[in-house]
Amino acid sequence: MQAELAEQGFTANQITISDKGESENLVPTGDGVREPQNRCVEIVMDP
Repeated sequence: MQAELAEQGFTANQITISDKGESENLVPTGDGVREPQNRCVEIVMDP
């Protein structure tokens, strides 16, 4: 995703990408249980 944004003219300094990991699940699940709604990445672009 970062490479695609760079192709559109954004620099690495303008892009922050973070994942939530197991700490902030949308849907609580047990260990090893896959839940599509828990796949979340936040992309912040500064002007």
